[in-house]
Amino acid sequence: MAGRIVLFGLFAMALGSFVQASTVLAQTPEVTGVRAGENGDSTRFVLDLTGPVDFDVFTLDDPDRVVIDFSEVAWSLPSDSHQLETGLIDGFRYGLFDTGHSRIVLDTSGDVGVRSAFLLEPSGNFGYRFVLDLEQGSATFDDVAAALEPETVFVAPEWDGPPLPAIKPHPDRWIIVLDAGHGGVDPGAIGVSGTREKNLTLTAALDLKGLLEATGRYHVVLTRDDDTFLRLGDRVSLARSAGADLFISIHADSIADASVHGAGVYTLSETASDKEADQLAQQENKADLIAGVDFINVAYDAVTTNILIDLAQRESKNASSTFARLLTDELNQAVDLRGNAHRFAGFRVLKAPDVPSVLVEMGYLSNATEERNMLDPTFRLRFMSAVVEAVDTFFSTRDL
Repeated sequence: MAGRIVLFGLFAMALGSFVQASTVLAQTPEVTGVRAGENGDSTRFVLDLTGPVDFDVFTLDDPDRVVIDFSEVAWSLPSDSHQLETGLIDGFRYGLFDTGHSRIVLDTSGDVGVRSAFLLEPSGNFGYRFVLDLEQGSATFDDVAAALEPETVFVAPEWDGPPLPAIKPHPDRWIIVLDAGHGGVDPGAIGVSGTREKNLTLTAALDLKGLLEATGRYHVVLTRDDDTFLRLGDRVSLARSAGADLFISIHADSIADASVHGAGVYTLSETASDKEADQLAQQENKADLIAGVDFINVAYDAVTTNILIDLAQRESKNASSTFARLLTDELNQAVDLRGNAHRFAGFRVLKAPDVPSVLVEMGYLSNATEERNMLDPTFRLRFMSAVVEAVDTFFSTRDL
């Protein structure tokens, strides 16, 4: 599925008076249904919408994916809609990609081309429908353009990433960056009852932010404060730009064995402490691919790139391990920890060379009891209060 195929269409129709049309366009369209079906050697993917949308379709390989970017839409789909598997489509993810844009990623079985993509106006019992036809093998831009009206084919601008803060607003306070794992089109792990990791981690990050700021000793920056996708490299860059004194990435694990349980804390090492830590790091490091980002075309600043060659300051790595030990000690008194709770692996999100960084796994969403616990505000308060205690101890011996 080499190359990029871009389809862009604007379907703002004059439906009655100017006032009526403006009202329709001012509302955020809602996605109310999704389905797919096979027709010979092609697969048709259909979304039901309450209004018109702009769209941009392109393909990525290694692994093979079809990515659909929309102007922002609201989602009203059942929790099991990610399980869509039909014809050439192996999987389906969706969510907010960045401000004003939503994204769908279709995992495909091998090299897939786009035969056509178009929006249908309301007719009969149907509202607006976005239709995408896929076929086996690559399709050229000319092939796709020939299937559409000429005026609907444009090249869409590239996404430049989120703005990064560059100020240290409170010199008398420690700056802590909290990273809610996953987000937007990347749901993360899916719990046994359908809980999405991205929603849980954001709730937990907001809980922890409130507790830390209530002490009056910390200024807290969130990598995301809504359901938005954020590249792994941008999370690192944001922490450095914010002048972070500590970076905490919050996650929830999932594993095939539903009996496995317990929280854990990870710090950076190119040599994983065990097989499970290595597998988890590999899984988390695929977040950009899951969200339909082509690594080859992602340019990070020189400092971040150099991290892959030289993990830089020994002091930061030692500080990370020190905080991880303090954190596991506090968590051990508050919640269930897995065996060997402090582990090491090559998480990309922990690779800021000058910021002590840890990744916290609150528990296993694949374990029904732990999923219920993590959804319980009382449990999260106990968990995050232990994190605050560890943060207090960590900074008590350090100078601003």
